Amino acid sequence: MKKVKIEDAIGYELLHDVTEVDINKKFKGIAFKRGHIIRKEDIPKFKKLGKQHIFVRENGDDNLIHEDDAAKILAPLIAGKNIYFDKEPKEGKINFYSEINGLFQVNKEKAIKLNLLKIPSFPTIHNNFPVKKGKLVAAFRIIPLFCEKEIIENAKLILSEPIIEVLPFKIKNAGIIVTGNEVYDGIIEDKFIPILTKKLENFNVKVEKSIILPDDKSLIKNKIIEFAENFNLILITGGTSVDPDDETKQAMKEVNIELVQEGSPLQPGNNLTIGYLKDIPVIAIPAAAIYFKITSFDIFLPQVLAGKRIEQKDLAELSVGGLCHFCKDCKYPICPFGK
Repeated sequence: MKKVKIEDAIGYELLHDVTEVDINKKFKGIAFKRGHIIRKEDIPKFKKLGKQHIFVRENGDDNLIHEDDAAKILAPLIAGKNIYFDKEPKEGKINFYSEINGLFQVNKEKAIKLNLLKIPSFPTIHNNFPVKKGKLVAAFRIIPLFCEKEIIENAKLILSEPIIEVLPFKIKNAGIIVTGNEVYDGIIEDKFIPILTKKLENFNVKVEKSIILPDDKSLIKNKIIEFAENFNLILITGGTSVDPDDETKQAMKEVNIELVQEGSPLQPGNNLTIGYLKDIPVIAIPAAAIYFKITSFDIFLPQVLAGKRIEQKDLAELSVGGLCHFCKDCKYPICPFGK
């Protein structure tokens, strides 16, 4: 490309969008679009925008890819299931959106490799973030106006498979088991069922049945087995701490629930225990879920609802970032907890 003074650019085709920012009018957008033929009357505005020079194409520039073309080439390779993107770039950028309510997934390793090419800019929202239909989840552009074809070819190798997608929420119904003599006997009022029901309703999951049981291991075991035959998800509360007389976790073990591990490294909600009875997820929820708006349960619930099987490494990886900041004004999920 050749750099020319704006006064000498009359008649040339603009090779890129020119952005205008007006703070007073709260405006940021395109002042001149790519392909615009520069006219004499345009020169004052170009200067007002700080454009004393522009670049024009020279012979021998065939090895260069324009920012718009780079975005259009790579966008279909980036987008996976349940992702749609802008049909045309704006200021060289294409945005990606969720087609459904679901769980956003990004191949972090490949996203990092793509950005390590230096020229591309590919930011996304966090992995495992629950999203609504139409949510902006990622954006792509190259930083300069043009890049060499080799960079695009290297990007294509990284993007041999799509690297972002949204998983649909698969679980549609659930059962809740509350245990504890103090609740069963009416000494204290149950708080779990309304709280957990509301959290599930936020994901369009229907609580088909909820029940309060005494600290009777046999009753708890039978109810777990019954619920597993009828519901896609079982939530259990009460008797899930480290006290030796707690019956709930022991009942879970005796019905052969495969526990990922007892407890988790996230706080609040250290005593959250996730397990599977065959393919049915069973989650034992500690009392922290009553006292705190957001706990480890809220971190893993969207993943479980999307059909992801939680592994021990998933728990361990979230230990960094797994300590809540206990903000006075909670902004979850727009916060670093569990990210």
